[in-house]
Amino acid sequence: MTLEQIKNILPSLENVEFQLENGTFIPEHFHVTEIGMATKSFIDCGGTIRKEERVNFQLWDADDFEHRLKPGKLLHIINLSEEKLGIGNFEIEVEYQDATIGKYDLDFNGKNFILKNKVTACLAQEVCGIPQEKQKINLSELKNNQDSCCTPNSGCC
Repeated sequence: MTLEQIKNILPSLENVEFQLENGTFIPEHFHVTEIGMATKSFIDCGGTIRKEERVNFQLWDADDFEHRLKPGKLLHIINLSEEKLGIGNFEIEVEYQDATIGKYDLDFNGKNFILKNKVTACLAQEVCGIPQEKQKINLSELKNNQDSCCTPNSGCC
């Protein structure tokens, strides 16, 4: 989800609710402690220099049980971050501490914002020696090919 997408969704909501992909809700008294721009420059294992830019939201579960972030307030914080920091319309990455600080992609299911689990991957598979996974075929589902010499009763086996 991009920054522009969340800005378009927020005015239609009564409450801002975040939910982990496993269904667990972030406590409703969470705080958005940061909105910023995260830039990552790196080199992959194949030697390609790469750059990623994301908008970063940090959620914090405080002991402030009376706190409730309303959509208008979050929209105000986003607009302020765009104005003061020059943040553009990039994909959003959310930091949230569960057992450890996790980074999540953001999605929306029509009611709640979903923190989608991120996974690591090799970005240079063609040059770093990782063997390609062979396609698994169920032989019992193959149709007999009439042009093949190895059809039943063809005498080839």
